Amino acid sequence: MPDLPTPQNAAEAALLSECWDAVLSYADLCTSGSASATQLATEAFTHGIDELRAATAASKSTGTGRRALRLPRIPLLLASVRTVAASWETSGLGHRLDPDLRLWLHSDKAARYVGPPLHRPLALRGLRDMQEPDAVLLWLAEVESLPMSAVARRLGLDPAAASSELAQVRALFRDRCHRNHLDTPMDPHCRSYARLLGAITRSPSAETPEDLSRHMARCVECAEAAACLRLHGGGLPAALSSGVIGWGGLAYLERRRRAAEAGMSGGRTDAAVDTGLNEGKPVRPRIGRTGILVTAVLVSALALTVSLMPFGGSKGDDANAAQGESTDGQSVADPGPTFPSGSKTKSGSGSGTGTAGSPAVADSTSRPAGNSDQEAQGESSSPAGKQGGAKGSTKSAAPDCRVKYEIVSEWPDGFQATVTVTSTKALATWSLGWTFKDGQRVGQMWDGTFTQDDSHVTATAADYNKTVAANGTFTFGFLGSWTGSNSAARNFTLNKASCQAVG
Repeated sequence: MPDLPTPQNAAEAALLSECWDAVLSYADLCTSGSASATQLATEAFTHGIDELRAATAASKSTGTGRRALRLPRIPLLLASVRTVAASWETSGLGHRLDPDLRLWLHSDKAARYVGPPLHRPLALRGLRDMQEPDAVLLWLAEVESLPMSAVARRLGLDPAAASSELAQVRALFRDRCHRNHLDTPMDPHCRSYARLLGAITRSPSAETPEDLSRHMARCVECAEAAACLRLHGGGLPAALSSGVIGWGGLAYLERRRRAAEAGMSGGRTDAAVDTGLNEGKPVRPRIGRTGILVTAVLVSALALTVSLMPFGGSKGDDANAAQGESTDGQSVADPGPTFPSGSKTKSGSGSGTGTAGSPAVADSTSRPAGNSDQEAQGESSSPAGKQGGAKGSTKSAAPDCRVKYEIVSEWPDGFQATVTVTSTKALATWSLGWTFKDGQRVGQMWDGTFTQDDSHVTATAADYNKTVAANGTFTFGFLGSWTGSNSAARNFTLNKASCQAVG
């Protein structure tokens, strides 16, 4: 495996520190394994460094002191990942790439990134036409999803003025895209809509004429232009990532958003400490490996103690058991996930018979000590007389999964959503179904594949995320379109079993 290039100066050293995490994240999307991802990221970083060095040398040789128009550093390196992936495909290493990427590399969509400049994606041309400080500000805030405090610190801006400067840069990007759109060779039909498109995307209250909506549904170039030209509605991050990166741009955008929320962006695991990623957020304690082991020992000891306690005692013991049941369930103040008991008794532990000497309890106490933690959960379903049966039945009927459906951003005719699923059972693969109330349509999905039949959608696992551990989670995202209303999805099912939606 090739080594990363040795930085020649402090600027290249800073480039490696700031951008490696982003490059590796995209390379991981493009490949079929972690070893291949690291090799692809290393080769792409080397390719990108060589390109930057050549551009710097060319600028010095001309003596003008002006920088040749190029992408800012992070998107330039991400484009290098795409370039190296294409070279892998042509040199016999395509089996190490994601199968969907391989199909994309042979399509007309990939050809646009290396074809005539005037036919390349509009976002790519608009970002390249901007001055580097403005382009970097736009990319860090919109695609890398960094907080403005972190962006201001990285770029040496006044934090108080950073937000207003970002608004000016957005307007500048729109202006560059508008001019590039008018310069693009178009057929007469598209040309007739060009100025109308520029007018309606400038105002947040302007309605899109019906004939223009129908045209954009069929014309990729005009739909891309609309996404780049809209100053309002929250679609700019998706337009940038899709137009500049190409394949996997939306999945990369979602990954960077999650990394920024977790305070992990910036190239090093401690980047949140030095870049201010945690500013404005409460500090969360970190639990190390030792802490996890100590907690496991304490829980095991407590479970063993409970399993050895005598049963059939006084009424006070029954009351304590009832209290134990209430603490096992979902707290009113902290409504976290409620999972069904992992153990099942042979004679009705779900409904209970009333007393501690019942057959259900006798059966649970006869198990090996290794299952003591599960026994404690099973016993809590019938400890205290008549009320025990009702509570036990409620817990056993709890769903095996919980779904959080979140609309990340929305614009007049489209939206981006993220779906997070928690399953109490281990899954060898998964298929999540749901129904749209308002006729929304899914257009593109990452971390999964989809089919849609009228209002019903089924999302199926990708090869790399189909296995889910017990009490584990999986997440995928998609872009969709809507008209009239965009209410949340409903009627979720996981592998055809009902799934509970949570807020």
